[in-house]
Amino acid sequence: MSQTFSGLFVVAQTPFTDDGALDLESVDTLCDFYIKHGAAGLTVLGVAGEAAKLSMEESLATVRRYVARAQGKPVIAGVSNPSVAQLAALTKDVVEAGAYGVMIAPATGLKTEEDIFSYFNAVFSRIGDVPTVLQDFPFSTGVWLSVPTIARLVERHPQIQAIKEEDIPSAAKITRMRAALPRPVPILTGNNGVFLLQELAHGIEGPMAGFSYPEMLSGVYKLYSAGKVQEAHDLFDTYLPLLNFENQSQWGVAVRKEVLKRRGAIRSATMRSPGPVLTAADLKDIDLLVSRVEKAVAERK
Repeated sequence: MSQTFSGLFVVAQTPFTDDGALDLESVDTLCDFYIKHGAAGLTVLGVAGEAAKLSMEESLATVRRYVARAQGKPVIAGVSNPSVAQLAALTKDVVEAGAYGVMIAPATGLKTEEDIFSYFNAVFSRIGDVPTVLQDFPFSTGVWLSVPTIARLVERHPQIQAIKEEDIPSAAKITRMRAALPRPVPILTGNNGVFLLQELAHGIEGPMAGFSYPEMLSGVYKLYSAGKVQEAHDLFDTYLPLLNFENQSQWGVAVRKEVLKRRGAIRSATMRSPGPVLTAADLKDIDLLVSRVEKAVAERK
């Protein structure tokens, strides 16, 4: 289990054409790009993957295409949904399509511990023994999971085989979770990877994050895991200005897609409407940041 959930599980974008249609051919090139740059697994249909803008049919088509192209690497599909019936239906479909497991966050609107436990009882009674990543991302869901609540969920539901921890401050919460969890559970982290080094110092199994230069995320993980802590910090610092620029919610996803297009990973940087559209001034800012990253990378060689 811990070996499965280790390394970079890159949060994959969903490519669209210029007119907003699903671009499955760019799924192929993007998947190849992620694997080339060190992805140990893929996380699709996440918040940054614009999952909420896809139909059920498009969601399944996206998962099928990533699974077919992933060279046997595990694919985790986000299936979070306030409707347990829809969540269960998509879970069944993506698992049949070859996904290794699913990622589930608590439904927006859950207020109490009792609400949370009731929701996940209903979820797991419907989906069965599917390997599940529990996503703790309160700034997206509006649901704050305490460490004792997470520990009880892990105790009650053996389907939870990993946790994606995105609450802030994440490093401190990771330490508390390690002490409280009733069984060993791999912990992966998101937030665009901006706290990756501190999270690695607190013992995570790897990043589950997106960035237009995924080789930084995988490289930092590998260096840190090999005990090369200073080198990991140096590599991280090389990309930090662009990483911070991308860490601006859905607007930052638009930046990421623009850079991925420039790097040849996708054909169009389009985000499906409603979504941000970059201005000429934004593109000029990206020009500067990308040129500085490329210059710094070249100087490292």
